[in-house]
Amino acid sequence: MTNKPGFNEIYQASIDQPETFWAEQAENVYWYKKWDRVLDDSDAPHYRWFAGGQTNVCYNAVDRHVEAGRGDQAAIIYDSPITGTKDRLSYRVLRDRVAKFASVLLDRGIQKGDRVIIYMPMIPEAVIAMLACARIGAIHSVVFGGFAARELAVRIDDARAKLIVAASCGIEPGRVIEYMPLLNRAIELAEYKPEGCVVYQREQAVAELMEGRDTEWQAAEAQAQACDCVPVEATDPLYILYTSGTTGQPKGVVRDTGGSIVSLQWTMKNIYNVEPGEVYWAASDVGWVVGHSYIVYGPLFAGNTTIIFEGKPVGTPDPGTFWRIINDYKVSVLFTAPTAFRAIKKEDPGGEYIKKYDISSLKALFLAGERTDPATLEWAEQKLGVPVIDHWWQTETGWSICANCIGIEQLPVVSGSPTRPAPGWELAVLDEGGAPMAVGEIGALVAKLPLPPGTFPTLWQAKDRYFSAYLEQFPGYYETGDAGYIDENGYVFVMARTDDVINVAGHRLSTGAMEEVLAFHPDVAECAVFGVHDALKGQLPLGLVILNSGCDRSHEDIAKECIALMREKIGPVAAFKLVGVATRLPKTRSGKVLRATMRNIADGEPYTVPATIDDPAILNEIEQSLKALGYANT
Repeated sequence: MTNKPGFNEIYQASIDQPETFWAEQAENVYWYKKWDRVLDDSDAPHYRWFAGGQTNVCYNAVDRHVEAGRGDQAAIIYDSPITGTKDRLSYRVLRDRVAKFASVLLDRGIQKGDRVIIYMPMIPEAVIAMLACARIGAIHSVVFGGFAARELAVRIDDARAKLIVAASCGIEPGRVIEYMPLLNRAIELAEYKPEGCVVYQREQAVAELMEGRDTEWQAAEAQAQACDCVPVEATDPLYILYTSGTTGQPKGVVRDTGGSIVSLQWTMKNIYNVEPGEVYWAASDVGWVVGHSYIVYGPLFAGNTTIIFEGKPVGTPDPGTFWRIINDYKVSVLFTAPTAFRAIKKEDPGGEYIKKYDISSLKALFLAGERTDPATLEWAEQKLGVPVIDHWWQTETGWSICANCIGIEQLPVVSGSPTRPAPGWELAVLDEGGAPMAVGEIGALVAKLPLPPGTFPTLWQAKDRYFSAYLEQFPGYYETGDAGYIDENGYVFVMARTDDVINVAGHRLSTGAMEEVLAFHPDVAECAVFGVHDALKGQLPLGLVILNSGCDRSHEDIAKECIALMREKIGPVAAFKLVGVATRLPKTRSGKVLRATMRNIADGEPYTVPATIDDPAILNEIEQSLKALGYANT
């Protein structure tokens, strides 16, 4: 019996011989035709993986599991506390529905390489639409259901979408959001006009369809014949996912086919440690990269059961919703955003709701989407009694840059760190001129090229922008846009976005480190620190704190305690003396705190309301909190 290789051995193999390493992982994927070159470096720094290979995402995610005898296993569990709906789709049912809906797309003229925008809420049909596009080689671009019409129009134009697949409505706690008025307005605004729409009718708001343009999903699927998977090139795009751009023009992140299958399937066992047949739950939305990688593709490639959850961590109906889902479906691994856990902790700081459910099936909790502050991580560890793993990745990377790869070897958890670079990732910390920083010093976190499979090979129709935005600043490296440091043990600490590192009288300070301190105050549920303009010191840190439910202490006392805590933990160098209390923080719908927007408000600078903001009304509340501190004077 041979000893199982440890993390260090596997990691080093991935760095020393990346082509050999990823070719071995690719043997676990179904290929119609094997690749000619594992890594095509003929157009460096624009690298491509598995060039010449042919495969199909849908076949690897669905059909092969049915053919291997897993047809009766649940592929999707749908749970919607908002509508009171629960459902299960087996791999066989999923295959049959996807095969029929793929025919619906073909009947509407969609061919390999055409772009289809998917504008859907968290229902199984969103997954079916994504897989149906992949089945026939069409490129999908999922736009968050309910996204503003102007933003949807920009994406229609950029992708030159031939068809839009939508639902009649999305449902939020207490309100129904009709999609068709938004969709009609977006098509009106778009310069490029899609040829048609396929609309899934939900009973909560049945849409009025436009004759000649719109097709009802249910009727079309019922009449369709199943179609087979189409072989596509490994380097063909699987999808475009738009992320906010600093110029106002969104960046269309492209994910290719072969690299996605190989990398995501590999991560399910090696990072998340889930086996085929186990239930894996990423509590996110298909509109975000987490939804693509770990609600849809990763779990299905690996033969897991994935959960589609239409609800919120609190309020649907209470802070026990996550524990009910784990109890009801025997979830092995949960992956969610730190902001979800902060919301649960705020409403139930004692963890009383956890005690109502049997969560013994849970093996691990993974957090990503924003930096996990140590206070939240420690609360989750204490209440759940399982490893809580912070891991770091981005829309662009598609999977973990850094993670505690518990399927290989669980390394010690170090609070505040997403552990070490995952296999395939070689990181460095550089100063603005590209020189290496000393161990423990904050600088730009960069990844050595070529990036591993499953990352983004380019931006949609914007190769030059891809180079200038990510590769130009540090030749030979991918610029992550995050700042941090690597300690003497190789652990990575992601402290802030590069533009969130603030300069106080010549001292570069991390907002993440200051937020850690505030988060440990017993009355603070959530917080954000950002730099505001100061004539003398250049910038000063300003902290906004959200208090735990039921806290009725004086805001002035809490602010004084926060300032004293910062002085104790960080020191006078932080010059921290501005603390405000707010009722909530402005966030994107994926849970990222909009620090740059708050900074602009505080400095009286013009700003645009981000299209991805959860609730624009929050910005008015933030402005009032900042005015109370003497800021936000336009």
